[in-house]
Amino acid sequence: MDPRPVGCDGLPQSWMQINPSIFREYDIRGVVDQDFDLEGVRRLGQAFAAYLLQEGIREAVVGWDSRASSPALRDAIIDGLTACGVDVLDIGEVTTPIFYFAYQHYGFSGGVMVTASHNPAEYNGFKLARGPSTIYGEAIQEVFRLWQQGDFPRGFGVVRREDPVPDYLAMLREKIQLDRWRPRVVVDCGNGTPSRFVHQVMDAFGVPAEYLYCTVDPTFPNHHPDPVVAENLQDLVRTVKRTQADLGIAFDGDGDRIGVVDNRGRILWGDRLMVLYWREILPRYPGAPGIVEVKCSQVLYDEIARLGGRPLFYKTGHSLIKAKMRELGAPFTGEMSGHMFFADEYFGYDDAFYAAGRLLRLMSRQARPLDQLLADVPELPSTPEVRIDCPDDRKFAVVERLKSRFRDELQLPVVDVDGVRVLYPEGWGLVRASNTQPALVARAEARTQSGLQHIVAQLEGELRRFPEVGPIHWGG
Repeated sequence: MDPRPVGCDGLPQSWMQINPSIFREYDIRGVVDQDFDLEGVRRLGQAFAAYLLQEGIREAVVGWDSRASSPALRDAIIDGLTACGVDVLDIGEVTTPIFYFAYQHYGFSGGVMVTASHNPAEYNGFKLARGPSTIYGEAIQEVFRLWQQGDFPRGFGVVRREDPVPDYLAMLREKIQLDRWRPRVVVDCGNGTPSRFVHQVMDAFGVPAEYLYCTVDPTFPNHHPDPVVAENLQDLVRTVKRTQADLGIAFDGDGDRIGVVDNRGRILWGDRLMVLYWREILPRYPGAPGIVEVKCSQVLYDEIARLGGRPLFYKTGHSLIKAKMRELGAPFTGEMSGHMFFADEYFGYDDAFYAAGRLLRLMSRQARPLDQLLADVPELPSTPEVRIDCPDDRKFAVVERLKSRFRDELQLPVVDVDGVRVLYPEGWGLVRASNTQPALVARAEARTQSGLQHIVAQLEGELRRFPEVGPIHWGG
């Protein structure tokens, strides 16, 4: 006889462990076999099924990325869903945006995408969808409460399969039509899931392309598929320069974030890229709200205002921003990390393939190099977005203490919609808690290099007060 205590659904309790900290603000992520195991994931499928059934939803679409652990986790999550009577549409190995497309294309109101996006290879996770988008915040905590309670309905859901990729490619081909000038592009997928589809996507756009690391390898042997880290873009930079391409485009591990290198081999971070998109969009939507994620440059905020929009700072996080866009009726926004959300001609979710197409179309219509399109945009001294190790159970407390320190003790103005964006006479500095990793996220910008050095020195000095905060590498 197995001596381990048995849970309410007959599974030994030691097989049903899941780390509560992986239920994050807008998805569920952790280290496989450390933060959760297959029975914990099966139970998660049951908990999400119970959540959907409470809403009268009896079907769910399930997709999964190219990580080595994804097929087993897909099986476990589907087993949990169907054990509670929820029918499943398995759409196979896809990018997260293809999952979003299938979710809408097939008319579903519930779904699960198995992915850990840009996290290291040992991670995996789940994006849970209900209603118009993925759930976040309190809704994710409700799923965790259901997981804990374990009082699941019983049923016999069925599984069927569809391939949404042909319809997805046809949609891209219809929406992205270039003029006669076709930019030459170098593409870097970092061996992530976009590798499986990128040749077809670039063919749909009709652009000549050279491909770097565009075969799937879940060990990510060349570099990590995270285009927000400058180090991960260095091969792309070198190849753009060597081939004299018009631009370089990088995709993250699950295809919802874009990185861009201009024709001179310079990295365009998300805020400068958004200036180009807003210049195309805002003339058609005068007075539209322009959501500016807190990590973005003051230059973006000022440019939205100059174009006649209404800029406002808001939180980081794809689910949070998509919800805010729907609330305000915003036609577009994005994040420093390369999430781009188009609601003017698209569906409002973050699709890096579509964002690449919009950039290529924009360049094709203007027939000018990328560096010239941004030549009049001020390029202020700034740090890249940096991640600083900090335990999940301490990172929010550190941010709250910093907020109090800057606002109440140092008497500096702050924007506290997400973390603390400290406003200095010469610029600003930001520290916030990552919602996807045990880390803090920091960034700073100033009008002068000496001003930037002053802000960085003060941020670093305050962060070093906390022994739980890891080393800080600002990069450049």
